[in-house]
Amino acid sequence: MITSIFSKSRPFNYILVTLLLVFCFFIYQMKETQWMHFGYDFAKKAALLLVLVASLFITNFVTKRNGLSKDSTFPFLFFFLFLIMFPSVLNDINVIVANFFVLLALRRLISLQSLLTPKEKIFDASLWIFIATLFQFWCILYLVLIFISIIFHVSRDYRNWILPFIALFTVASIFVLSALAFDKNLIVNVLESAQVDLKFDYFKNNFENLAISIYAAISALFFFAMVFSLSNKPLILQASYKKIIFSFLIGIIIFAISPQKSNSLLAYTFMPLAVMATSYVENAEVKWVKESIAAIVVLAGFMSFFAQL
Repeated sequence: MITSIFSKSRPFNYILVTLLLVFCFFIYQMKETQWMHFGYDFAKKAALLLVLVASLFITNFVTKRNGLSKDSTFPFLFFFLFLIMFPSVLNDINVIVANFFVLLALRRLISLQSLLTPKEKIFDASLWIFIATLFQFWCILYLVLIFISIIFHVSRDYRNWILPFIALFTVASIFVLSALAFDKNLIVNVLESAQVDLKFDYFKNNFENLAISIYAAISALFFFAMVFSLSNKPLILQASYKKIIFSFLIGIIIFAISPQKSNSLLAYTFMPLAVMATSYVENAEVKWVKESIAAIVVLAGFMSFFAQL
């Protein structure tokens, strides 16, 4: 039933998942109601919700536009389910905003396969990644994905290798000048976040531990299924799927090394994992396998969400 509904791109699917996200967002925010009494706090929550909804649509747009899904809304659904599996993300402003800019960068990098305006796409992707770095320093690791994309598509033109450094200079200059003019502590905050912390003792309760264990099992299934089926993908799409795989691995590394660790940091893996999950479900030949996997992810997402309220 689930696969029958989301196997096609219908307005109903987008409306349903968006409403579920709005519902889950406000249910989680009701743990504390102080923000409802202040206009600024309410506006900030509304802006965060809009960014989350935009992240859903960007994920679905990237997969459809670049041929990574069969005109389905599975990426939309899976991104939402992974998101509510870790409801702490819904309150993490830095992660939400940084991940949004990372998604904008991935949109440009994956579209490089068309070889149309590659320089603009490389510069834009670099710009978005450096902006994301201002909110979450270790997003700078996505620079690796930019150079991988250059190697895949446009490595012969030396100017493409210089563009990320031009973007770095642009963002750094504007940021430093703005910080010196308004708040010098912004520079200190960015530098302090450039630390490595490999400790995993941050769990507040057993439900957070259980959620990450379930997510790890689901991730392993979809990741290895993608890796082993990569050679069977259309040749023109293999570079894009490789970028999805590298993006997922970079997200895992960011989670592993970031200071002030929390499950929220797994947000950087949601989009690539949603693409891998979509590929797995769409290409499963046995219908009951499709339904079972989709049902397991749906149950895991909602059970994890309500358990952590």
